[in-house]
Amino acid sequence: MDDSCATSDLLTLEQALSQILSELPAIDAYERVPLKHALNRITYKAVHAAIDVPNFRNSSMDGYALRSIDKHSKVLNIIGTSWAGKPFTKPIADNECIRIFTGAYVPDQCDCVVMQENVHRIDETIHLTQWPVEGENIRQVGDDTQKGQLLFAKGRSLQPADIGLLASCGIADVAVFKKLNVGFFSTGDELVPIGSQTKPGQIFDSNRYTLHALLETANITPTDLGVIPDDPIAIESALIAASNACDVIITTGGASVGEADYIVDILKKMGRVHLWQIAIKPGKPLVFGSINETAFFGLPGNPVSVMVTFQQIVQPALQTRAGLQQNQTPITLQAKTAETIKKQPGRTEFQRGFVENINGELVVHSTGNQGSHIISSMSKANCLIVLEQYAANIEKGQHVNIQLLTQSL
Repeated sequence: MDDSCATSDLLTLEQALSQILSELPAIDAYERVPLKHALNRITYKAVHAAIDVPNFRNSSMDGYALRSIDKHSKVLNIIGTSWAGKPFTKPIADNECIRIFTGAYVPDQCDCVVMQENVHRIDETIHLTQWPVEGENIRQVGDDTQKGQLLFAKGRSLQPADIGLLASCGIADVAVFKKLNVGFFSTGDELVPIGSQTKPGQIFDSNRYTLHALLETANITPTDLGVIPDDPIAIESALIAASNACDVIITTGGASVGEADYIVDILKKMGRVHLWQIAIKPGKPLVFGSINETAFFGLPGNPVSVMVTFQQIVQPALQTRAGLQQNQTPITLQAKTAETIKKQPGRTEFQRGFVENINGELVVHSTGNQGSHIISSMSKANCLIVLEQYAANIEKGQHVNIQLLTQSL
């Protein structure tokens, strides 16, 4: 069955994401944090180097620091040693040299370093088997970074190498955007907390635990607001409290068109609905809006729909809201299908897959039942198989786009 007619008036994923990002400016609040707490934090303003790195000439080898004007001498006298952290600072005259180690200060009179493998040493003299050229094996001032150089622009998510670079410049703390506080709750009379006894018709609420993990992985402060019953007054009260305490609100369930789906009508009453329903599967009923200055995302209730809509829409939006200038998009690769994949035209579809490298070629398998309630198929997956909006069935052996869910295969 082709559902393209039923979805022709829906926004595409790209259109929806573009609209959402345009309506979510970064929250203009910052704090200074020490480097050890700056990993994955987003720079609030540009960061410049305060010093040259290195700020003195130093050796890149264990060897001997020389003057190239002495290159016609057969023997050089060793008059001292320059250690890392313990520089040799005395004058160096004709036909003299010093022993030097990696990272050690190179005296002003020396303009090259010979590696120790190219030297014959006898007592306190050396004979070179190969002379270095001027500047060889010397790290110059500012080789790495120069004073005043831009290290990071505003909106950079600081990674481990970035932390090391800041430390090398003597920067002890950095101004970063404050972490977002995202409040979330599930809706549904059928949901019960873990640890209780389920009655017929009841299920354990998994979505809150999934969202908590997704938000922590994104370096965002999660605030679990519990389970709210399918009652308009209770939902409205929860949204009022959350809008006063949180930067962003996420709900799961109640966003579709059933008789107990109240989210959209309540949002229209309390705030604004910016968009509702997107041409994707799973995740069509997603709603995006706002309550005063607080952004709101209403996600479908099925667990896989929650995960897919969070990864494809909510996470990029939260990154923008948190101050990130360039969103971190999923890694997309091409893989050959190991079996026929069923697909109806009309919506961009994200199916769960497991990709592996077989003899240098990526081959992707389905993880089984693709129902949006099947959490186990998501747990088995290491990728999402991305099927274009108007594509139909994909035959075995065809190539498809995949988005990796893990950092390695």
